[in-house]
Amino acid sequence: MSKRDYYDVLGVAKGSSADEIKKAYRKKAKELHPDRNSDNPEAENQFKEANEAYDVLKDAEKKAAYDRFGHAAFEGGMGGGGGRPGGPGGNPDFASAFSDVFDDLFGDFMGGRQGGGRRAARGADLRYNLRITLEDAFNGLAKTINVPTSVQCNVCNGSGSEGGTEPTTCPTCSGMGKVRATQGFFTVERTCPTCSGMGQIIKNPCNNCQGAGRVQKERALSVNIPAGVETGTRIRLAGEGEAGMRGGPPGDLYIFIEVEPHKIFEREATELHCRVPVSMATAALGGDIEVPTIDGGRSRVKIPSGSQSGRQMRLRGKGMPALRGGSSGDMFIELAVETPVNLTSRQKDLLREFEDLSEDNNPESKSFFSSVKHFWDSMKG
Repeated sequence: MSKRDYYDVLGVAKGSSADEIKKAYRKKAKELHPDRNSDNPEAENQFKEANEAYDVLKDAEKKAAYDRFGHAAFEGGMGGGGGRPGGPGGNPDFASAFSDVFDDLFGDFMGGRQGGGRRAARGADLRYNLRITLEDAFNGLAKTINVPTSVQCNVCNGSGSEGGTEPTTCPTCSGMGKVRATQGFFTVERTCPTCSGMGQIIKNPCNNCQGAGRVQKERALSVNIPAGVETGTRIRLAGEGEAGMRGGPPGDLYIFIEVEPHKIFEREATELHCRVPVSMATAALGGDIEVPTIDGGRSRVKIPSGSQSGRQMRLRGKGMPALRGGSSGDMFIELAVETPVNLTSRQKDLLREFEDLSEDNNPESKSFFSSVKHFWDSMKG
């Protein structure tokens, strides 16, 4: 039984382009795949016939020989086919041909095709470090930032070609963006060296972007910083990263927040801590003091008599707001009893007199030195 014409098998005209042949083959392969035609006993043979036809017509040298000599080009040693494995007359390059249709059949389930020329390359994601004050983190703010990035070339509209001309299919990989080489039983696949995986080449590149489809430019972007952010918070701006190569989708911009240290407040998540010095007399006698709050206000705090350094008092709701809503944290006042310096003679005399009268006014000191005396006595024993 004579073989059918390869063009008839794929349903294309003899002068069809590589893209038309590839498209026709994929359509046939999906129609005839045995897994989709379990009730058709002829489907497997027809599927193999389509693979054999595509194996010849996708190869420029084999196609030229077939156009000139027909099936005879691969019989009796003519044209170099010779019935070798991987060529017509023997077993067609099934792995190579089926890989093309496998992308179409299962590519959507695997996150899309991975061939370099099947989809324009996505632009890179960018990182921008933004330093803000604690007050900004408390209130939130709108800020304009300048980001150096790659943007789509407005001369060629991202195509990379001059004068609106279209890129052409890469002759090396036939638009796949990858080439295959058989080594024994294995087929090795690598990025096409001619088009660098794009699947297309530009014969007349745009003078403005030199064929890249994008140019370097500084962009001004408005950013809304929500209240409650803290150091390490990441804000994503979708589509504001680098433009993709030759019209590819842009990447994203990630803004990393760093909150500056504050001179008065220390932050722990939504809590604020404020160390407040008080005089020895105020700590001993008690009294009222005013402390600042992060919103710029003031709060009056009552100091109990006999307060010691390190004592904390809570101001509820005076801390930082929660980033994702909810109530604000608390603010903690920590007392630091300050020892007076640069005393006058009169002040020194008064303190000595006070010290002589303070035998029962320092319970912590009395307890400590009592323990020290017991320790020394035990060491002697």
